Amino acid sequence: MNRVNGVRKGVSQPVAALYGTAAVPGDKSASHRALMLGGLAVGETRIEGLLEGEDVLRTAAAMRAMGCEVETLGSGAWRVVGVGVGGLAEPEDVLDMGNAGTAARLLMGVLAGHNMTVFLTGDASLRSRPMARVSTPLQMMGAQFITREAGRLPLAIVGAADPVPIEYRLPVPSAQVKSAILLAGLSAPGETTVIEPEATRDHTERMLCHFGATVRTETAEDGAGRITLVGQPELAATDIVVPRDISSAAFPIVAGLITNEASISLPCVGLNPHRSGLLVTLREMGAKIEETNARDVAGEPVADLVVTSGPLSGVTVPAARAPSMIDEYPILAVAAAFAEGDTRMCGLGELRVKESDRLATVRDGLVANGVDVTIEGDDLIVRGRPGAVPGGGVVEARHDHRIAMSFLVMGVGTADPVGVDDMSPIDTSFPGFLLLMNELGAS
Repeated sequence: MNRVNGVRKGVSQPVAALYGTAAVPGDKSASHRALMLGGLAVGETRIEGLLEGEDVLRTAAAMRAMGCEVETLGSGAWRVVGVGVGGLAEPEDVLDMGNAGTAARLLMGVLAGHNMTVFLTGDASLRSRPMARVSTPLQMMGAQFITREAGRLPLAIVGAADPVPIEYRLPVPSAQVKSAILLAGLSAPGETTVIEPEATRDHTERMLCHFGATVRTETAEDGAGRITLVGQPELAATDIVVPRDISSAAFPIVAGLITNEASISLPCVGLNPHRSGLLVTLREMGAKIEETNARDVAGEPVADLVVTSGPLSGVTVPAARAPSMIDEYPILAVAAAFAEGDTRMCGLGELRVKESDRLATVRDGLVANGVDVTIEGDDLIVRGRPGAVPGGGVVEARHDHRIAMSFLVMGVGTADPVGVDDMSPIDTSFPGFLLLMNELGAS
């Protein structure tokens, strides 16, 4: 690794074997929600295993700026003293969410139910991402928004003095939009309902119940899910253990699968059924991934994983699986490069509006390292070269943490090293990534 004008450039060298235990950080989605709901509860919430990446620290700072006591007790342990539903105070300054898209969208929901004016901004990447899909239903609940063109940050939120409950059908599957509506519904009387034609991750519903809210999940006549929150609950402070992040675990998992020899243990990984699409897909490709010691932690299913290297085969990944693995397609594309045959990943339009245009960025990174790949509409097709992926390219991460980590992982199995032009975004979600990988035997 070298540093030029503050940019951390990195190179990953091919290695023969990876062994050891990979204790990945806490789940980012759960960490954001634990801080927010802890701040909206009455009393003191203790959190263990919180992800201490830059994105989550932005949420901690935002809750602190609005009157909550939020402090670290060391090594993933945090204490939050909440102010109750509707009790947040107007912050004195703009809330800068950095690159934290989940935090920004969920906070829009929280703030929509508070009668105050708040300004949100973020870094260049976050300011380019769409927010209208969140603000539209929140306006129906009584909040007002002033935004840049196409609903982008920076924006001003004027929360509703008297929020109204709504019934809203999601036009596209989105756990963030669903969560924002439910969080706004905490301040509204009566019942707020979100209808989702395709199931999305349900961390918000599970954690709301853990804090004492009443949430019902039903199936409508057309097969869509109906999630209903009973508004104006008194959330009770509680202890939370954050599971380890399946999205972070994906990187050492795939590194083990594409190395000639590997046996990697990953303890206490969150296996929420709406987040485990990558494991389903890798097993269809022939991956050896064993689950042991299955259990529940704060309402979330977890297990210990053991990954062993072995041959992979190309598969077709249906579009319906995208909501359960939307963040894992870059690292899946890396695995596909080492598989026998073609892998077609369908329905990836959502990747165009992530931290970067991930669809184009993944393609360009694979092409730079000698992999045959094409985009057809919203489908990504990777033609694998088991045992013969050249490498040797330098990948433009485009300020995207998952792109940087995915291609550093790729370098452990290629013939020649793989470079990444900027590793600095990695700390937003996976502090300690380089140390963890190198302790397994990566270089």
